[in-house]
Amino acid sequence: MSDPTVSSATASAAPAPAVAGPAAPRSTYRIQLTPDFGFADVAALAPYLRDLGVDHVYLSPILQADPPSRHGYDVTDHSRIREEFGGIDGLRAMAATLAGHGIGIVVDIVPNHMTVPVPESGNPALWSVLREGRASPYGRWFDIDWSDGRVAMPVLGDDVEPVPDGDVLRYHDHVFPLPDTHYRLVDWRQGPGYRRFFDVSSLIGLRVEDPEVFEATHEVILGLVREGLVQGLRVDHPDGLADPRGYLARLRRESGVWTVAEKILVGEERLPADWDCDGTTGYDVLNRITGLFVDPAGAEPLTELFTARTGVPRDYAEVIRRSKRHVIDLFFRAEVDRLNALLGADRETLVELLVAMPVYRAYVVPGEPVPAASAAIVEEAGKIAAAHLPEGAPVEEVVEKVLNGPPEAVVRFQQLCGPVMAKGVEDTALYRWYPLSCLNEVGGEPDRFGGTVAAFHDFCRELQPGTMTTLSTHDTKRSEDVRARLAVLSEIPEEWAAAVADWSDRVSFDPSLDHLAWQNLMAAWPISEERFFEYLFKAAREAKTAISWATPDPAYEEGLRDFVHRAIEECGESVARFAARIEPYARSNSLGQKLVQLMLPGVPDVYWGNEITDFSLVDPDNRRPVDFALRRRMLAGEVEGASDWDAAKLAVTREALNLRRRLDPALPYVPMEAGEHAVAFARGDRAVAVVTRLPVGLERRGGWGDEMLALPPGSWHDLLSGVRHTGRISLGHLLATRPVALLERE
Repeated sequence: MSDPTVSSATASAAPAPAVAGPAAPRSTYRIQLTPDFGFADVAALAPYLRDLGVDHVYLSPILQADPPSRHGYDVTDHSRIREEFGGIDGLRAMAATLAGHGIGIVVDIVPNHMTVPVPESGNPALWSVLREGRASPYGRWFDIDWSDGRVAMPVLGDDVEPVPDGDVLRYHDHVFPLPDTHYRLVDWRQGPGYRRFFDVSSLIGLRVEDPEVFEATHEVILGLVREGLVQGLRVDHPDGLADPRGYLARLRRESGVWTVAEKILVGEERLPADWDCDGTTGYDVLNRITGLFVDPAGAEPLTELFTARTGVPRDYAEVIRRSKRHVIDLFFRAEVDRLNALLGADRETLVELLVAMPVYRAYVVPGEPVPAASAAIVEEAGKIAAAHLPEGAPVEEVVEKVLNGPPEAVVRFQQLCGPVMAKGVEDTALYRWYPLSCLNEVGGEPDRFGGTVAAFHDFCRELQPGTMTTLSTHDTKRSEDVRARLAVLSEIPEEWAAAVADWSDRVSFDPSLDHLAWQNLMAAWPISEERFFEYLFKAAREAKTAISWATPDPAYEEGLRDFVHRAIEECGESVARFAARIEPYARSNSLGQKLVQLMLPGVPDVYWGNEITDFSLVDPDNRRPVDFALRRRMLAGEVEGASDWDAAKLAVTREALNLRRRLDPALPYVPMEAGEHAVAFARGDRAVAVVTRLPVGLERRGGWGDEMLALPPGSWHDLLSGVRHTGRISLGHLLATRPVALLERE
């Protein structure tokens, strides 16, 4: 991401050393638990997952959450396994069934926050604090600003007055304890009196740096680990914590199991070497893989098309700056005020410094010497900030204070950088600047088109065997197969421009949104009007150029619905033809990225359902139910007429996952020379993966010609075609039936 901030070199932390950690899964399969898909449903999948080659299921949060929740990150009670899933008995039964099929369990945990439910009594710990204040047994749990003795609760939104009702105060569906001595109700647009998750006031920050809070909120999860029911942990949003390094160290001491952190790395940034975990959840790998299948030659024509169609500036860095400034003004006034009061600094200078920060955290720990890389990040951000401030602004003073000032201020600056990055970039700028939206992923750099094979190999050599790799998650902006289609556009920008001109001449609505609409309509085709509308409605609110979550506009919403209807009604046939036209190339990209991801060093994760094609968009679209009955039948060979793409993707997934079971995870990554249109690498002397890249360009030049691949010594069996190979082999022969090959040494 070309943020107007710090060079990628200074933003890079040292890579984690190659040390042996706890035993890692060979693979994971992410399951989205919901009230209608619980532990018993997961247990029923055990034979299918075993045959697919899955080593561990990777469950979304399992602690008691708001009962209707379909994601589970809104925890209400850390002392219980979620009843809607089957409770502790259902969990134990599921674990026993999975273990009987050789499958372990990884659990997603949420240490940063709990939910503020409606009614508020649904969170017993929070209710106690609202009733008793700091004297509550839970008074140390929440990161609350008690400066005026009461916590501000942002719920008011109309002229209706809260009504006392016995020992509670009611406001619509909200309920608060009486007397109201420990809280005050304020407008819902006002910042709350507590640290929240990003800008979500219904999620209240936890203080897990407090040993008492850590013990209480982790007792059940760690009990499951000690009982042998859980073998791995995924830590949600560690950047929100006061001390992520300390938290991860304690979690490792207490659990002793494989652990990955949902850490967003930008550009050349690497996971801090002193974080005691096995790696990230894989966004860094996802973005690198996507870049392999994007043609850098498409950058200029696609950017020109985008700016001409939308009127958005070419300078992505300036879009980021404006977006960050916008979200600070819109969402984070209370957080900035709280931090500024601690610093005793110039507020405007602090705001510009936050805008200029290029990463989610600078890894400064109060009381310790500031790492040189961290100081460089913040100091360079200060120089960028100074260019947007009046002469004489106290930039050096503010930089010094956020690095070496009061401990609480240093921590809160770290905790605020993440929300500003998340809301300013991934939830605003990425919806405003999108010449090729497959590049618009979390941690992605949409102004960096593609990457060299050599750079990819260099990146993969550094991957640790315990880090997670992924292509699709519950948080991706679009699924891997949607991205595979979009990547083709980088090879055919003129053809794409002509199609967009045709569709836009027939149907138009909002220039800042239409171009995104056409990209995603084609890439997610076929898609219902309702799904497409919900995606665009969210995109418009995230972009915040016409409407936002806080500023609805019924007329705009009505116009958007009409656009969606007409786009599908009047242009649907043409969109379908375009999707069909590029399908061979998209299929090649899809299979190529899948095989690369599954065979890289690390722990490959398959997002539920993505063993065959999935054309989902951003959540909640990507949390829709999965047709496992179809996938079971396909794996058993009982489905006739399945698409070639589906069948091929399932075969790649099955063969790669089962091969991973037979391989030593520590086998080195060995790049192989394969020319411009292929990526090839070996895992030690046991396996070789070969995939096609930039398939349109390959076709234009007439195919593989006389290009050869030199296999390592031995006899090699292609698990996908059944053909055996030795020595030097023609790429045209190797990839004659599929655009990918997976070889195992016999």
